[in-house]
Amino acid sequence: MLIGVLCALGAGLLWGLVFVVPLMLGDYPGMVLSFGRYVAFGLIALLPAWLDRKRMRALSRADWRRALKLALIGNLLYYAMLASAIQMAGSPLPTMLIGTLPVAIAVFSNWSPGHPSESVAWSRLAPSLLIILTGLLLVNASELDAFRQAGGQRSLADYVVGCLLAAGGVAAWTWYPVMNARHLKANPHIHSVTWATAQGLVTLPLALLGLFGYGAYASIGQTGFDFPLGPQPLRFVGLMLLVGLTASWLGTLLWNQASQRLPTSLAGQLIVFETLFALLYAFILRGALPGAAIAGGIVLLCAGVLLGVRAFRHQLH
Repeated sequence: MLIGVLCALGAGLLWGLVFVVPLMLGDYPGMVLSFGRYVAFGLIALLPAWLDRKRMRALSRADWRRALKLALIGNLLYYAMLASAIQMAGSPLPTMLIGTLPVAIAVFSNWSPGHPSESVAWSRLAPSLLIILTGLLLVNASELDAFRQAGGQRSLADYVVGCLLAAGGVAAWTWYPVMNARHLKANPHIHSVTWATAQGLVTLPLALLGLFGYGAYASIGQTGFDFPLGPQPLRFVGLMLLVGLTASWLGTLLWNQASQRLPTSLAGQLIVFETLFALLYAFILRGALPGAAIAGGIVLLCAGVLLGVRAFRHQLH
């Protein structure tokens, strides 16, 4: 259990990076950032795929079909919506909407568990979820107030569309970890490294197709984007390789380990680490400290996670 929690912590630390990249590349469309990240992920996966070729060949057609579906929904679709949401509504609020994932995944996986051992009594699960939700509401209220006071930096329409895109990201990534965990637990012979690499490989052709499809659209629609590398090519390539290696390949590897070791309802709550690190990086980028409401929300998020781990500890023993 401890190893599983630490792996989830490590995945959250790495995944938090993807929330600040759209701010560092604000003149790049969200779709380009999504396709660029996953082209990098696929290219990086080629080396471990060669080194792990014996186990890669052992994967069945059903495994590859599942990996393809997970890559399409949990990788490309999710990050395209997230990156676009951050650019339209700023970083913290979409971050916190995505931050409802711990509650959404825990409820979904507990309501429809893949195995009876995956579920826990609602009376034991509810307190941690309520505390996490309260923490999220605190931060959301604070960020909405900051948006209103900023006045004129973004239109209300952009803000609303950004929030809707973030909600779509929540739906995509509520589905992803539950289905990913169920496949790994149904196939315990699949190593977490092999499964992370497989998802990278199937992502590569999808990302390349999407990237060049966007290029064709950009040339016809005259979007003004300098396809394919944009106005900051070195920075773009460097950041895509960084998140492709850390957030995509290594983050997926760590999350696979957590998914194999922990009940999905508990693992879902631990995605709150991603939210906490994303907030940390966003405020570092701002050069500011969080206000009292956000600090209080963060404390509640941490308390909710600790209570959630405690709720499952007896069951796991």
